[in-house]
Amino acid sequence: MAALGRSAGADSSEKGVLPVGAGEMPKDIKMATYTRGQPNPSLGDNKLGSMVIEIIEKKFEYLRKENTLNIRTALLIGTTTGLSGILANFLFRHCFKVKHDALKTYASLTTLPVLSTLITYKFLVTDPLYSGNISMEECALRSSLVGIVCGVLYPTGLAFSKNGRLAVKNKYCLMKRYRIETHSPFSLS
Repeated sequence: MAALGRSAGADSSEKGVLPVGAGEMPKDIKMATYTRGQPNPSLGDNKLGSMVIEIIEKKFEYLRKENTLNIRTALLIGTTTGLSGILANFLFRHCFKVKHDALKTYASLTTLPVLSTLITYKFLVTDPLYSGNISMEECALRSSLVGIVCGVLYPTGLAFSKNGRLAVKNKYCLMKRYRIETHSPFSLS
């Protein structure tokens, strides 16, 4: 500590003690400083917070006027849900050891979540945003709910039901074939 300009027991409130690097700074450079015990400024207390809120409001006004950004957002969320469906299908096919009807399950688990996400996003987020019936908080909440429900829960539930049905059907067919082969009147045993 002595090398830093302070002794080990020195109090920083004493006159003549300067913190490390304290010197003359140019007047045009402003730097936020925080000392221990000083409360953190919130966004609403200073100019920065009002500037951030103003920028967010301008972006929402721009979104209300511009259509292409919302289309891109809906397609991005739709593509993500399609990939989520593919991943869920892969995991459940591996867990249930399903080896047949791969194209049928992958096709349905790719297209159905994408279409449902696009439709849900359009009716819950895009249309109310254009009409002005939705606030910024509701827009963010609805977008995240569409992402969670249509992007995670729906593809996972669909993959579980489709692959579970195929796994049970496969076991049932194997048991039926075994029963026919062992109890057939034409068996050699």
